Amino acid sequence: MSKTIAIFNQSGGVSKSTLTMNLGFQLAQLNQKVLLVDMDPQASLTAFMGLEPTDLAKTVYEAIVVGEPLPIHFGIHQIDLVPSNINLSGAELELVVADMREIRLKDALEPVEKQYDFILIDCPPSLGILSYISLVAATHVLIPIQTQYKSLKGTELLLQTISRVKSRANRDLKFAGFIPTLHDARTVQGDLSLQSIQEQLSPLGIIYPAISRSVAFADAVQEHLPLALYNPKHPAIKLLIEIATGLKNAP
Repeated sequence: MSKTIAIFNQSGGVSKSTLTMNLGFQLAQLNQKVLLVDMDPQASLTAFMGLEPTDLAKTVYEAIVVGEPLPIHFGIHQIDLVPSNINLSGAELELVVADMREIRLKDALEPVEKQYDFILIDCPPSLGILSYISLVAATHVLIPIQTQYKSLKGTELLLQTISRVKSRANRDLKFAGFIPTLHDARTVQGDLSLQSIQEQLSPLGIIYPAISRSVAFADAVQEHLPLALYNPKHPAIKLLIEIATGLKNAP
């Protein structure tokens, strides 16, 4: 059965797009058929995958607003991509008055979901309608969280949004887990925040190993490559494989 995972945090700068790209690649290495969906109008994932957002005639916008088939770009680093661009920012307003707006993305994915083992949705850094319809379309939610005090405090609103979705629109939504990101073990705040994440969030789902802050991720996406292709010996790759394996084996 296909797993549709919304990678979600209302805060920006927590490595959502970087994780989406790299986890998608690692899942593909585990012989999984993977589709990435960029639901962020900033289109970072689209750019990371080597497409120029401003050059795209069709994006996920046409699928969720106009009702056209998903414009899938096939075989980028062994994974497929539904891209985004700034046009998607207009969907926030247009979907407010749209019929059946909550299931627009779910309906768009339905014709292709059986073709994939995993669909990873890169949600925008907000609690708006685009994140909401991504959670409605998902079977699981995976939360990257920066190991800083303010990031941990911000999870209350995030969890309230997920609870709201689970209460009515998607009662079967499951937690795929939490990924501590941009960890700096040299700081007291980093270690204390990681400890708090493990203590406070572990009752909700698995806490994956922390991924340390590294310029190698930024260097890799600048070359439009997953880290494993850019620097195969980087220590973070072992952690990414462990997370991908956990996602594959999760119920």
